[in-house]
Amino acid sequence: MWAIRRYILTGILLFVFISLWRNYGTSSLLPSSLLDQLQLDSGSFPKDDFFWRNLEPQFPVTSFRPLPTGTAKTLPPVQAKFEPESDQDKQLRLSRRGVIKDAFSKAWTSYRKHAWMRDEVGPVSGQPKNSLNGWGATLVDALDTLWIMDMKPEFEEAIAAVHKNISFAFSNTPGISVFETTIRYLGGLLAAHDLSGDRRMLLKARDVGDMLYMSFDTPNHLPSLRWELKEAAQKQSQSAAQVALLAEIGSLSLEFTRLSLLTGDPKYHDAVDNIAQLLHRAQMYTKVPGLWPAFINPADEDFDSGSFYTLGGMSDSAYECPLKTAALLGQDSGKWVEMYLESMKASNEYLFFRPMTPENDDILFSGVLHANRNSDGTSVILVPSSGHLTCFLGGVLALGSKLLKEESHLALAEKITKGCVWAYSALPSGVMPEVLELTRCADRNNCPWSESTWHDAVAAANADRAEGKPGSELAQQFKLPKGISKINDGRYVLRPEAIESVFVMYRVTGDKKWQDIAWKMWESIDALTSTSRGHSAVTNVNANHHEGEAADKIDVMESYWLGETLKYFYLIFSEPELINLDDWVLTTEAHPLRRFKQGD
Repeated sequence: MWAIRRYILTGILLFVFISLWRNYGTSSLLPSSLLDQLQLDSGSFPKDDFFWRNLEPQFPVTSFRPLPTGTAKTLPPVQAKFEPESDQDKQLRLSRRGVIKDAFSKAWTSYRKHAWMRDEVGPVSGQPKNSLNGWGATLVDALDTLWIMDMKPEFEEAIAAVHKNISFAFSNTPGISVFETTIRYLGGLLAAHDLSGDRRMLLKARDVGDMLYMSFDTPNHLPSLRWELKEAAQKQSQSAAQVALLAEIGSLSLEFTRLSLLTGDPKYHDAVDNIAQLLHRAQMYTKVPGLWPAFINPADEDFDSGSFYTLGGMSDSAYECPLKTAALLGQDSGKWVEMYLESMKASNEYLFFRPMTPENDDILFSGVLHANRNSDGTSVILVPSSGHLTCFLGGVLALGSKLLKEESHLALAEKITKGCVWAYSALPSGVMPEVLELTRCADRNNCPWSESTWHDAVAAANADRAEGKPGSELAQQFKLPKGISKINDGRYVLRPEAIESVFVMYRVTGDKKWQDIAWKMWESIDALTSTSRGHSAVTNVNANHHEGEAADKIDVMESYWLGETLKYFYLIFSEPELINLDDWVLTTEAHPLRRFKQGD
């Protein structure tokens, strides 16, 4: 009987959604006259029939934490004082920026022609794809890039399309990633509003926020991160997962907090502040005090259930957001600052390592740690494996060095960023792989090159496929650059983290060498990934195209290529006042949000 009722209820809900779609297209469900009124009156929002805003919660929150706007301070400046540039330097900088804009325009034109209103376009095939719920991920993710690149006609067309044709009342898939929806859609809409002042984007962001807020409708008010919209719409019981990734739950604070600041509704900030309090409370009581494991248990509020620690994939942005949330709110103390400081202190002690390189480069990488409690205490094993996703770290440390006057963090930032730059230059393509393993130095301060030590590391890293061969032979077989003991994942998927840190280092130091580094990176990326319709992820950065080897293209151009990677390349060749880091904070998806300051 229950099964029959469930099918009937599903049919009714489907009919309601289809009716809404037919009656309103996929609009925000607000008449244009009311929108015009709202653009003049920024202090109020009307009642409307947006589905998720009117769905009664099963576990209502009885009181909300107030927004901490009264504690905002004027933080120290982040950006360096830039010297006037010569005409020759300006001409070179602008010519490089023009190349980046042309690359963006090529990708945007391809998306506009072949995949308009879809999530992605295949840069090889030109085929449209819906990989992120069909809400136009590339369109929304790239809104702020259009504005920043002064492509105003394209921006106006894009926001009109978002306003008229995208509804977050429903999805073309039964479930969503709360994390991806937050960083790409909510962040993209908020940034478009903050840059342009177009209130339609704030209204649309509020729709996304109210939809996502219902994922927090669980017994302990922690979100169901792989959220089943259909079940939530049917008011079925939902709970936080017993196994989740740290990055998924720890990376929502910037967008939710900014939405509360803009709307005056504290519920969004309250939801993520609850997460922050739990993370802060648990931070110094994990197996590695100061760090959280990559796998956690939100259902039981157990943030020490895992034994794998990393600043890379599965964890990365959870270590980025505390400092940036403090910057957004104008805070130089409190839990956000403490989480950042303690995590960086522990990372420097347990995760950072110097790799052995032929030139004895003074660089650092962040590895992965396995920690287990036993009768003798806690045992930890560091594996010198790192990846492109850890490269964000240099930028965060550089920001922390200025915002919190932690001078030692700038030295760490430079070594981490240079480590990623070294990984780019070490590969024959000039591009860093997704994941690689290095040869760890025994001493951070003195690490002369040893061919035999490297060969031993190669043999150990490739033991599962060595077939009795020595490390010297394995290094030749797998064409390993000196210093790299294994390429675990040879893909490059158009990631932005390395250029992100190079950009921040440039803005923080004012040193033009970072612009030259960025240009060399761009030339390599462009040569490796360019297609007639944009740029494509590739299978193997270790392929030597100078010797006729090909790195096969995967026909994937994720929305972050337009929303992040090209944005950072464009900004490093732009005037320092464009997205001044003293006024803006860039989210983990590179969406600029205006920092709150007293008097706002």
